[in-house]
Amino acid sequence: MDTETSDKIQKSGILQVFASLLTPQSSCTAKVANIIAEVAKNEFMRNPCVDAGLIPPLVQLLNCKDQEVLLQTGRALGNICYDSHEGRSAVDHAGGAEIVIDHLRSLCSKTDPASEKLLTVFCGMLMNYSNENDTLQSQLINMGVIPTLVKLLGIHCQNSALTEMCLVAFGNLAELESSKEQFAYTNIAEELVKLFKKQIEHDKKEMIFEVLAPLAENDIIKLQLVEAGLVECLLEIVQKTVDSDKEDDIAELKTASDLMVLLLLGDESMQKLFEGGKGSVFQRVLLWIPSNSHQLQLAGALAIANFARNDGNCIHMVDNGIVQKLMDLLDRHVEDGNVTVQHAALSALRNLAIPVVNKAKMLSAGVAEAVLKFLKSEMPPVQFKLLGTLRMLIDAQAEAAEQLGKNVKLVERLVEWCEAKDHAGVMGESNRLLSALIRHSKSKDVIRTIIQSGGIKHLVTMATSEHVIMQNEALVALALIAALELATAEKDLESAQLVQILHRLLSDERSAPEIKYNSMVLICALMGSELLHKEVQSLAFLDVVSKLRSHENKTVAQQASLTEQRLAVES
Repeated sequence: MDTETSDKIQKSGILQVFASLLTPQSSCTAKVANIIAEVAKNEFMRNPCVDAGLIPPLVQLLNCKDQEVLLQTGRALGNICYDSHEGRSAVDHAGGAEIVIDHLRSLCSKTDPASEKLLTVFCGMLMNYSNENDTLQSQLINMGVIPTLVKLLGIHCQNSALTEMCLVAFGNLAELESSKEQFAYTNIAEELVKLFKKQIEHDKKEMIFEVLAPLAENDIIKLQLVEAGLVECLLEIVQKTVDSDKEDDIAELKTASDLMVLLLLGDESMQKLFEGGKGSVFQRVLLWIPSNSHQLQLAGALAIANFARNDGNCIHMVDNGIVQKLMDLLDRHVEDGNVTVQHAALSALRNLAIPVVNKAKMLSAGVAEAVLKFLKSEMPPVQFKLLGTLRMLIDAQAEAAEQLGKNVKLVERLVEWCEAKDHAGVMGESNRLLSALIRHSKSKDVIRTIIQSGGIKHLVTMATSEHVIMQNEALVALALIAALELATAEKDLESAQLVQILHRLLSDERSAPEIKYNSMVLICALMGSELLHKEVQSLAFLDVVSKLRSHENKTVAQQASLTEQRLAVES
């Protein structure tokens, strides 16, 4: 219908006539509703239908028993609601949704063709009514539509039109958080997996995937999907599509492997699939890593990173050779590599390096060297994971910390990244690694390398971070610098205004006790430098420190007494 026709219909006043004809007693009601349904297919006619007052009589007709009238009325209301805010408001106002949901409940178990047709129209109407409208979706959820739709799907899985309507409705509703709790109380997982196993066509599988992905964000549903056998389906898809270059197969491979990774984000579902490292699923996923498909390499590495979420799993995987597989994967992506694969493999290595017993094993396997190959990366996500992995590896590993801390290329790159203002994560991790190199090596050579590369000012700035843990790491590293290499570092410490910063930290009520304690330890260490000693004297440190003698924290109070004595002697 073109705009000219729709103008003519509006001007003719026929819509107002229709309103008076829509009565349950009239023999032409079904025909009139059918005409309205056809007219409302035109987007310019939907609001005029609302303005002509058609919604209240149409909603009234939902109470009649005649199947043909119900069918045409459902179509008319569904078409008027399509993409029309006014249409939806009017149906909401007239209470149409509740009557339709009641019909779905009472018709649900009937499998004759007429009932199934009616169910399909009603599902479609509710979909048009609530599509992309959170308020109306919540309304339907509160009216209890979810268990009814799940039941429908189970009973009518042979009817493709109805199944499709249910799937689209699920896809709409599943985006809402409140719906996931309701879905978790139904057997949706079982029904969807059962339906999925029957599908041959790509489009149908894709539709089910679109419902599974948002639902699988819920941990209870993740476990239900695992128990319903979804993982086996996904592994089978991967096997069938991995070597294909058909567009549909590539899409299915991606969706299936992504969904697999999502299922592993739940602690219970992940542990169930790990099965102490003996699980066939875990074993199959291991085979993805050496595959030639970037998508599978990515999913494999992400899956390992997800399995590596507790110490037991990490230790088992490292003892069973996972590190070499990940290093081989990284090796394939050093030159112009795939950034997402690099990021995922580094994430996995970082998680594996958390348990204390794994650090030395991973260092002797050459993980530090493998990771350093990515120092030249210009990609912040890769830089971030690289830094995190190195920081985990050297924790309490003095030898490794010393070796890395003397690596001028690494230290210079860290100093450069400490200035990455656009990437707070990279900046924070670079600072933390600089500090860690000093704290774990306690080595003069490392400190000299960092001084020569211009790292001191960054450690001083880090002492003013908003994160207490970072402030602390900075102060401990600076205290080691002052104890081991004060003469070499004093000029840099002075120009970074360390003494003024310490005065500020000690005067500030909000500084954490450990910050106050470490700041005083550092002040005492700085007294060995004439240059810095003068700076300490020029600021009223004694006043600030003597106030801290009565601090509620005993360790702070004790350190305040010691510091006060030291300041008094030296002044």
